[in-house]
Amino acid sequence: MTTTPKVALVTGATQGLGLALVEGLARRLGPADTVYLTGRDAGRVAHAVDAMPGAGARVLGEVLDVAEHEAAAKLADRLRERHGGVDVVFGNAVMRIGPDDDPRAIIESYVEVNNFGTTRLMRAFAPLLRDGGRLVVVASTLGTLHYLAPVLHDRFAGLTSLDEVDEQVAAWRDAVKDGSARAGAWPGFVNIPSKIALVAAVRALAGQRRAEDARRGILLASTCPGMINTPTSALWWDVSGAATPAQAAVPLLDLALGPVDPDHYGELVRYGRVLPWSPLSPEHLMPEPNIIL
Repeated sequence: MTTTPKVALVTGATQGLGLALVEGLARRLGPADTVYLTGRDAGRVAHAVDAMPGAGARVLGEVLDVAEHEAAAKLADRLRERHGGVDVVFGNAVMRIGPDDDPRAIIESYVEVNNFGTTRLMRAFAPLLRDGGRLVVVASTLGTLHYLAPVLHDRFAGLTSLDEVDEQVAAWRDAVKDGSARAGAWPGFVNIPSKIALVAAVRALAGQRRAEDARRGILLASTCPGMINTPTSALWWDVSGAATPAQAAVPLLDLALGPVDPDHYGELVRYGRVLPWSPLSPEHLMPEPNIIL
């Protein structure tokens, strides 16, 4: 029996965790399979592809700036024409921020990449998933309601569509821009609402697709890779003892390539375990060292 070659795609893949995910996918998949390494800069994409080890799946570069409104949809169309569908998608594109950045100055660009870029990717590529496919959004432990003031929980709890998630993100973005977020209950660290919105987006899409995806063996999930030793993380914390990108990629690759655990569907997964969305779980009362930007 002929096996259809697998197709995988990683966004934000020219450095750090994204690059490690491409390397891991290429190593674990076979010569007939294809891994797409994507990023917004053509030169960096080409350099990253050229530096890939030769063994395993072939690695191809594609320019993808998720902040461009039609870019994800256009790439999805090209991959549909080439392959008919995809098997693994990692949403990893992120605009990083430093402690000295003014949230009001960067928030528009930040959500265009981190949030709207992710929901565009989900709209474009979820319909392309083949039976047994996986769509995994890289988020954070910060992406639970535990890190948001209770008065704001209903902004993201119970959302049923990506459009609803985008509306809440836009409202928060505007509050940051006009300064009203600082006078309210929103956390000053913009990474927190952004990550919560990512997890809410996965939950919303999963709610729409759950029955059909269960029948087809498809997994939608968000994931927390834990603290990673990168230059950006080092701006905020002591990461000298944190995992390297290659080490952090291992449980994410296991999630994307291993057997589907039905309990993971639509949830935030860290090291193979589901992190509760609600802040009421005893697990959220324990110290949390595994935070990423």
